Amino acid sequence: MRFDIQNKYLKTIGETADKNGYQIFVTGGYVRDLILGYEGKDIDIMVLGDGIKFAKTVAEKYGTELDAVYKNFETALLKTDEMKIEFASARKESYERNSRKPKVESATLEEDLSRRDFTINAMAIGLNKSNFGELTDSFSGYEDIKNKIIQTPLDPLKTFDDDPLRIMRAIRFASKLNFEIEKKHLKL
Repeated sequence: MRFDIQNKYLKTIGETADKNGYQIFVTGGYVRDLILGYEGKDIDIMVLGDGIKFAKTVAEKYGTELDAVYKNFETALLKTDEMKIEFASARKESYERNSRKPKVESATLEEDLSRRDFTINAMAIGLNKSNFGELTDSFSGYEDIKNKIIQTPLDPLKTFDDDPLRIMRAIRFASKLNFEIEKKHLKL
């Protein structure tokens, strides 16, 4: 499936990635909202490679500096008058018992998407010229949006054990979007 992306920031960021040898994707809530029919103001860019370095390159393109850099999570924030753009290196996370602070390691596209809270947030759209607008949906998030279901991309026990606040996020998304939480998740 391919989307007709008209957002000027995403086009410029994609062109910048191509010129500098990065493979990038827009992910998370922006993709979910696009499928639901509206464009959000928060953009999450996943970078296969050094997300902070790429974010600095994009900031330079816009003649500004990054608003925040979070080295431990390999993320950076760039705010414009119209958008809040977060750049993150593709990563996988592992959690120690009784801690919400993950150990972060480099990852593939699919590994990064698998760590997401819910399938509806575990999709990516390519921004490079070779895959611009192309949806990656390894966990059937598109179908879950169409069926109005909230479920985790991996085992819900692990997902909720890694970050128990995800249970509250499930309830919030279900309420906000008028979706249902997958029944097997309610029996945990």
